[in-house]
Amino acid sequence: MNKQEFKGLQKTLYFVQTNHGNIAEVFPLLCPVREADWLDAWEYKMIHSKSGLIEQDCVFSTPHHSEFDTIWQVTQYDKENYKIEFIRLSPNENIVKINIHLKEIDSKTTQANISYQHSALNPEQNDFITNELEKSFEQSMNWWEKSINHYLATGEMLKLA
Repeated sequence: MNKQEFKGLQKTLYFVQTNHGNIAEVFPLLCPVREADWLDAWEYKMIHSKSGLIEQDCVFSTPHHSEFDTIWQVTQYDKENYKIEFIRLSPNENIVKINIHLKEIDSKTTQANISYQHSALNPEQNDFITNELEKSFEQSMNWWEKSINHYLATGEMLKLA
């Protein structure tokens, strides 16, 4: 198959987390800098940010198993409505659009509505989307929820086993 014949699969997955903290406490933690406080093994390199934290058009990278880092860009950052959108590109592998919208349940509980739209850039990623994506996504979202809630309750990072 030549490159012109490749058709990448696209799949969107949704997850709802319950975060045991006030929405004003939770939202700032959804930042590459702050994630290092609560998400074990999180590594990033800030490429562009006027404030040094997450903001509209912020760009950062994270290590990836291939020769190229994964590049992230914040395409929406709405502090008033607690919404963030990222585009995440792992070159020659996939591109993922991530939307997070927080909603206040009460003064101590926040609902995080999360969607990941995966688009494959090669046949191996088509196979991953077909056979492994849902399980991987669910494990990741469950770990994220457990980690952020541990941090909100204790102020400490939950360590990977």
